[in-house]
Amino acid sequence: MDYSAEKLNEEKVFKDPVHRYIHVRDRVIWDLIGTKEFQRLRRIKQLGTTFLTFHGAEHSRFNHSLGVYEIVRRIVDTVFVGRSEWDQEERMLSLCAALLHDLGHGPYSHSFEKVFDLDHEDFTKAIILGKTEVNQVLSRVAPNFPKKVAEVIDKTYESKLVVSLISSQIDADRMDYLQRDAYYTGVSYGHFDMERILRVMRPREDQVVFKQSGMHAVEDYIMSRYQMYWQVYFHPVTRSAEVILTKILHRAKHLHEQGYSFKHMPLHFYSFFKEDVTLEDYLKLDEGVVLYYFQMWQEEDDRTLRDLCTRFINRNLFKYVEFDPAKEYKKLAKLSSLFEKAGIDPEYYLVVDSSSDLPYDFYRPGEEEERLPIHLLMKNGELRELSRESDIVDAISGKRRTDHKLYYPADLIKENGEILKLLES
Repeated sequence: MDYSAEKLNEEKVFKDPVHRYIHVRDRVIWDLIGTKEFQRLRRIKQLGTTFLTFHGAEHSRFNHSLGVYEIVRRIVDTVFVGRSEWDQEERMLSLCAALLHDLGHGPYSHSFEKVFDLDHEDFTKAIILGKTEVNQVLSRVAPNFPKKVAEVIDKTYESKLVVSLISSQIDADRMDYLQRDAYYTGVSYGHFDMERILRVMRPREDQVVFKQSGMHAVEDYIMSRYQMYWQVYFHPVTRSAEVILTKILHRAKHLHEQGYSFKHMPLHFYSFFKEDVTLEDYLKLDEGVVLYYFQMWQEEDDRTLRDLCTRFINRNLFKYVEFDPAKEYKKLAKLSSLFEKAGIDPEYYLVVDSSSDLPYDFYRPGEEEERLPIHLLMKNGELRELSRESDIVDAISGKRRTDHKLYYPADLIKENGEILKLLES
């Protein structure tokens, strides 16, 4: 039997708090889940340092990836079946791309990427195309199948409809993480009527569209996303933990470059410090390994590294104040001078962090990070861009919101009246 069409003798199910059950009947999908590269995602948190703000946020990239697969499975096996615009030959490709879309995430994903100038999507493609167990499974489908999966994730695959299932302004990836992250953080913002959205979803040549009758469910989704970004993803306490995490990695890299003799040698980080990271090096590093080093570095002779690691491990985070970089740059320069005078290195202990989000955008040709808009299918068959029909979405369309915070260690300056006065001004 053709491997891509092979079914398990009995359907496998994963009990899931968001989708109730995740169903697996295809041999290819079951084999991919069993690969060591996919199992590694159990050791990568979905929300990085957010567990230090919302204690329930301990869920992993593994269960999110299964969730995205389940949503796409429901779409291609129920919603799209029998519709002329959908090519059933793309089914297995869509399922594999959904399952593997986050395969290349590293420990504490985005913070880690910034420090070492890495891109998890590059590593996702490298795992899919490299000498890995994942590649072996995909290659059994067809010799060029791994390349197709990588193209879908890279958004270069010829079928834009397939790409839009996992990468658009309303896709299976976002629909899963909004609900999943809301569930595990305990907030109500991320909940929306996914069942309704799936019912009104229709395939078109270039993207998924939504029947006009389901517009309010789509509005609800857009607002859920907006609220989750500002209430959860950009939470200032989470960002404080990210700042400290980032500074730990910067400090360790700096010490290595200066020839510092570590008590606990950062063996797993050497190739990252040298910016010569192999796929094998990358896959060896997960959050358990990173936390081990942070735990050990609490005993280092370097005061800064020791202090930052102790803060992260014991959740002694930086405090913050609102900050406007455009208007308060002189204040920052003065604070830096006062920190140095007090023997506190402002490079590591006085940090401006900015978060920015564009909740929904219409089509702006030629702009960086071009976004394909959400289209409504009208009763007469015409397609209309969402913000033209929805006053709610129109109100936030194209409006980028940015938030700046200045982070500092309150415990180190609590008796320094000059610094405190300036921070409070």
